[in-house]
Amino acid sequence: MTDSIMSKAATMEIPINSNGDTGTLPEDDSLEQAAKLQWSLDEKVGSSRGTRDLQQVMVSGPNLNETSIVSGGYGGTAEGIIPTSSIKELRMKARRSSVPPSSSISRPIASHSNEHKGSSMHHSSSSSSMAADEATRGVAVEKLETVKKWGLNTYKCTKQMISERFGRGSRTVDMELEAQIEVLRDTKRKYESVLRLARALTNHFYNMVQTQHALGDTFADLSQKSPELRDEFGYNAETQKLLCKNGETLLGAINFFVSSINTLVNKTMEDTLMTIKMYESSRLEFDAYRSDLEELSLGPRDAVAMARIDAAQQQYQIQKDKYERLRSDVIIKLKFLEENKVKVMHKQLLLFHNAISAYFAGNQQQLEQTLKQFNIKLKPPGDDKPSWLEEQ
Repeated sequence: MTDSIMSKAATMEIPINSNGDTGTLPEDDSLEQAAKLQWSLDEKVGSSRGTRDLQQVMVSGPNLNETSIVSGGYGGTAEGIIPTSSIKELRMKARRSSVPPSSSISRPIASHSNEHKGSSMHHSSSSSSMAADEATRGVAVEKLETVKKWGLNTYKCTKQMISERFGRGSRTVDMELEAQIEVLRDTKRKYESVLRLARALTNHFYNMVQTQHALGDTFADLSQKSPELRDEFGYNAETQKLLCKNGETLLGAINFFVSSINTLVNKTMEDTLMTIKMYESSRLEFDAYRSDLEELSLGPRDAVAMARIDAAQQQYQIQKDKYERLRSDVIIKLKFLEENKVKVMHKQLLLFHNAISAYFAGNQQQLEQTLKQFNIKLKPPGDDKPSWLEEQ
């Protein structure tokens, strides 16, 4: 219907009056109605139909570069015609002027600075990683050399030990020193037995003293509650209390004896035995490198063999110096240990004898004089546990 109306309006005759002026056109209203109807139909069709029609018009329509926009109606002058190419140029200029110039400059600078920072960070990280790798490699090489030397030394010492046990290898022996070492080990075993028995005596005697103390308290209580046996219970209570007091004095002397023997056995003798163990280990290493040097000396004498002999000679000299140094240390420690042992045991045996004799003789004054002679101070009753200040 719209197409028929538009065709009718396009083919309508325009009458001319006698003066050549256009007359009143009754069809003008129909043209306006046709335009309004077309506009309403376009709105109802929708965006999809309008988009498709617009694409068809753009494809089949005239070239916009060759068209022009007329500002006036029919019969207008040429001054109102604006070519579309000039409109495009004006739009392009407006877009260019709307973009701020600082954005186009700051972006390349920022990107360049980011690239510089990224490259510097990459360079620093790579250099730090290279330094860490070199340090790790150095530590690994050092550990590898240590393990290599340890393995070679262990192999030589194990070979020497097996050869000595099967009687095929020779060993360096110092008869006098070996005898002194054996005497020390036997003495240590006997002193450990004395220490064990002295501790057992201390425990038993402590239990006896505690029993005497409880028995004296019981006698004293019965003396108060039994008027007919007050004197008898009282005598026994006084006797048990006196024995308990003397027993505590004897326990102080025995504890001092046990402490001194423990220091002599588990510290002084043990320190000397540790030095002896180091001496025996150095002796084994010395014999191992000595045997290795002897085997190389019996072999060929070419350039490679001579280099090995020189290296073995250096190692042999190092082990020999170590062996001699530790041998001298053992001799000195054995001498000082013997002197210290005699001095300590003389004092402790005299203390033990005098204290035991005075206690079982019932001589309280001699027992107390013995403790004063050896500068032994007894702890007061109830002072077994340290104070809170000493525990801090």
